[in-house]
Amino acid sequence: MMLWRVCRGNVFLKQAELDITIEDPITGTKLNKVVFMLFFQGEQLKGRVKKICDGFHATLYPCPENYEERDKMLTAVKTRLEDLNQVLNQSRDHRHRLLVNAARNLKVWLIRVRKVKAIYHSMNLFNQDVTKECLIAECWCSDKQVSQVQLVLRDASEQSGSSVPSIVNRMETKESPPTYNILNKFTSGFQNIVDAYGVASYREVNPAPYTIITFPFLFAVMFGDCGHGLLMALFALWMILKEKQFLAKKNDNEIWNTMFGGRYIIFLMGLFSIYTGFIYNDAFSKSFNIFGSPWKIPQIIVSKDVKTILLNPVESFNVSSPYPFGLDPIWQSATNKIVFLNSYKMKASIILGVAQMLFGVMLSVWNHIHFRRYINIICEFIPQLLFLLSIFGYLVVLIILKWFWYDATLLSCAPSLLISLINMFLMTYPKEPCFLAPMYDTQEIVQKVLIAVALICVPWMLLIKPIFLHMRRNRYEVLPSEGHEEDGFGDLFMHQAIHTIEYCLSSISHTASYLRLWALSLAHAQLSEVLWNMVMKNALSGKNYAGSISIYLYFAFFATLTIAILIVMEGLSAFLHALRLHWVEFQSKFYDGQGYAFVPFSFKAIVEGHSEI
Repeated sequence: MMLWRVCRGNVFLKQAELDITIEDPITGTKLNKVVFMLFFQGEQLKGRVKKICDGFHATLYPCPENYEERDKMLTAVKTRLEDLNQVLNQSRDHRHRLLVNAARNLKVWLIRVRKVKAIYHSMNLFNQDVTKECLIAECWCSDKQVSQVQLVLRDASEQSGSSVPSIVNRMETKESPPTYNILNKFTSGFQNIVDAYGVASYREVNPAPYTIITFPFLFAVMFGDCGHGLLMALFALWMILKEKQFLAKKNDNEIWNTMFGGRYIIFLMGLFSIYTGFIYNDAFSKSFNIFGSPWKIPQIIVSKDVKTILLNPVESFNVSSPYPFGLDPIWQSATNKIVFLNSYKMKASIILGVAQMLFGVMLSVWNHIHFRRYINIICEFIPQLLFLLSIFGYLVVLIILKWFWYDATLLSCAPSLLISLINMFLMTYPKEPCFLAPMYDTQEIVQKVLIAVALICVPWMLLIKPIFLHMRRNRYEVLPSEGHEEDGFGDLFMHQAIHTIEYCLSSISHTASYLRLWALSLAHAQLSEVLWNMVMKNALSGKNYAGSISIYLYFAFFATLTIAILIVMEGLSAFLHALRLHWVEFQSKFYDGQGYAFVPFSFKAIVEGHSEI
């Protein structure tokens, strides 16, 4: 329209839209183009048309007037396009060959660059001697590998043609050495669990060997189910059998790498869950009746009105032949199953917790002996051991005695251990009713002695050590060059008071904390039973051909919920609780974790990306 008005209708326009987009050579964006041709007459119109085209940033190309010249120009343009396409194709092929050759050597180049970078990074930590002709380095090295290091340095000197060999000297230092644990693919996962709490100090007792057994076992106590444990063990076994393939792929998924790194932990957790599942006689909330129940119904009653039968254990239970292994399967159908399991699992949790804490206190003596802290054996280990045994060790003894001494004939007089423990501290010993009476003749004297021992242990832990250290320091004058100023008696007493209060209170709280074994085990069993009753029970109650179809559909839903909730979510919950029991309740009894790991210079770790440069 503008051309028409400016040129007063003396211009003929012919245009066509391109079907393809053309890339802008400057910005690189795709643009839609329109090709147009203008026909006009005279230089004056030519000037007006050019101004309008320049205003719209149109690209102008000259067009010859006669046909022969236009044909020659078209031929020349096609020739130039063919030449340009040929050049572009040759450049593309050449670039492709270069990239292919580079791709073949890229991994080797990356490895070389990482190695060279690591070497120069380490050399930056070296010091020059006075002559500035050699480098001096201080490093940690394992005693078992000193001879190997010397041999490697000797070979390197010979290969490089150096006239001066490298010299390795042992140095005396007051610095604490790093901790080096020799691991394999099986033990590395358990060591990582311990190191996540804190790396052991040099020569400190390492909890990892004991964690290999106790961690999956405590997990299984909370996760005890043969079916769920079998699925978990099979999944871990699949990862173990395919580990070479997975290691070669080097997956970057963090969740997968975490599970794959703990494949042996998951495998042991599955195996122990199968074991505790047999003890609980539980598989997908159902029991095995392998050996036959010793419970007998004395009189069979056939009536629609009778839904439950009360069995008297004096008459209905065969005491001479109890169920050989695990729980009796008859408890699966009992209405008071939860009452029985609560009592059983609660007492078992206390026994396991006290046993593990006692084992942790026993391990502390090895640290005291190795670090020559003999005063800690007298002022910490012995009173801690006596304090724990006099209260909670005695509670474990009462639990075991109650299991052995009280049968169905003495059911009404079976003592309440909680009330007995409270009466122990209140020093009240009623004779009536019978379930409050003492369990044995000398119980009053024994409990008073145990209370006295526990009370004596508190000032024993609190006062003797700071007084002894203060008296020993007064005998000698500390030299100024020996480092930081020694703590005074007030600081020693305050530190020991905090340690004493922490141990006494933690002994109570940690024992109660082990009740999570009972709580999570009960929750897992109840969730499994609810899922079975609400899903599979409805599927199995179907009739005719429609029942088979419903089983297929219900089982898919049942399997999905079992894996997602009972195995993944419940398994993660039990894993975290087992982690807490080991970090806090167990390792706090003997493990400081104030050291630092030995990270040697390793080309293998650098190439695999496990070491930071």
